[in-house]
Amino acid sequence: MTSQTLREARKYEEASEKLIAKEERPDFHLSARTGWMNDPNGFSYHNGKYHMFYQYHPYDSKWGPMHWGHAVSEDLLHWEYLPAALAPDEAYDRDGCFSGSAVTLPDGRQLLMYTGVLKEHQANGAFCEVQTQCLAVGDGVDYEKYEKNPVLDAKDLPEGCSRFDFRDPKVWQKEDGTYCCVVGNRPADGSGQILLFHSVDGFAWNFRKILAANNNRFGKMWECPDFFELDGKWVLLTSPQDMLPSGFEYHNGNGTLCLIGEFDEETETFTEQHDQSIDYGIDFYAPQTVLAPDGRRIMIGWMQNWDTCNLHSPEKSWFGQMSIPRELFLKNGRLYQRPVKELDKMRCNQVVHENVSFSGTIHLDGVKGRRVDLEVMLRPGDVEELYRKFAIRFAQNDQYHTSLSFRPYESVLKVDRKCSGSRRAIIHQRRSLVNSSNGELKLRLILDRFSVEVFVNDGEQVLSMTMYTSQEADGISFFADGSVSIDVVKYDLGTVEK
Repeated sequence: MTSQTLREARKYEEASEKLIAKEERPDFHLSARTGWMNDPNGFSYHNGKYHMFYQYHPYDSKWGPMHWGHAVSEDLLHWEYLPAALAPDEAYDRDGCFSGSAVTLPDGRQLLMYTGVLKEHQANGAFCEVQTQCLAVGDGVDYEKYEKNPVLDAKDLPEGCSRFDFRDPKVWQKEDGTYCCVVGNRPADGSGQILLFHSVDGFAWNFRKILAANNNRFGKMWECPDFFELDGKWVLLTSPQDMLPSGFEYHNGNGTLCLIGEFDEETETFTEQHDQSIDYGIDFYAPQTVLAPDGRRIMIGWMQNWDTCNLHSPEKSWFGQMSIPRELFLKNGRLYQRPVKELDKMRCNQVVHENVSFSGTIHLDGVKGRRVDLEVMLRPGDVEELYRKFAIRFAQNDQYHTSLSFRPYESVLKVDRKCSGSRRAIIHQRRSLVNSSNGELKLRLILDRFSVEVFVNDGEQVLSMTMYTSQEADGISFFADGSVSIDVVKYDLGTVEK
């Protein structure tokens, strides 16, 4: 039975979506159907399609009582909205259906596992959110909440673990047909940890162990975990709150963390060997992955920043978009990311400029646009006297521009949107230490109306950032303080209006 709360949300989103013009949205990044979107949920492959659910408040473009929005895609780039999947309509989740995940059951149904939230009045007069793990089962469109919800609550937690910070289950099926899930939690030391649970059938769950403990190394609470095998190692992704920077890592406060290591499946022991940020830009959080039918591990994150997301213009009828889907692989002990290969099919109108030597500012024929795939190979024009700075300026006209700049002596790459049309003193720039030999650097920029994602050195690092510059600002220019040589390959993406 669909609840009144869910029926109202579905009716509202269907009517409101019609008021948003196609041109007011990203072209190939999933955005909120209407209202507010944050974390990706239930990223899965089910019945021949990719499913993406998301944290969703349909009634306002600000965060509110969490529902689950729903969309499907065959190519990860063109999404079709389905009716909202979950609404806060039960006693155990009446204050929100928070993040979670999805798997396909042996009988063909889709199982959603999510965090139910209930505000509890405390003795000191404050309200705290009791968080429990809950299930819903459905056919890919409609879902029924499990009669024995919640399936994990305070009694399933180790001693000293918070029942107020216990959220975001990521479930997967093992080769033997049983199920595991990881859940973010806060232990007594006030930092974060990841708990591992096991189930024979996906419905009855038992605590196994603490898979990874923060011990106050990387921020505080660890949210939105994901855990999977990749290229012979195991990877734990999580989004810590209140991180302190470490050199050029972890600059986002509420940021992203990748731990790579070994996992002994017999003893369920994860041994960390390497840590890094997942994304080095301004806007990226709470990524979730799916194993594609062809064996690729594909990740999508929320392309937004918690410290700036409530500063947008209130008259906007939608807010929030996902990153481009990224294929993950390990190289030199690091997590690498590249845009999914499906994006190549959207490329058209190729323009090539080779061995362009210059200093100062130049524009190149045919290189402009706001839905663009731009590859740039940067080399010094004079090895004896290295250039001091190189920059690409895009989403540019006489009034606006956003820039990507590189200083070879420091080997620092910077994204900067302070002239992108923002009227607020929000976070406008982020710097990243990148690998460069003698001032050489390989860059790939993916632009889609309201965002840029910069892939450095074939995916060794990525910097993601949103921008809300007027679409008429579609110029692209190149600047060098000193002498450089560049190769540029530009593609338009999708059907480009004349």
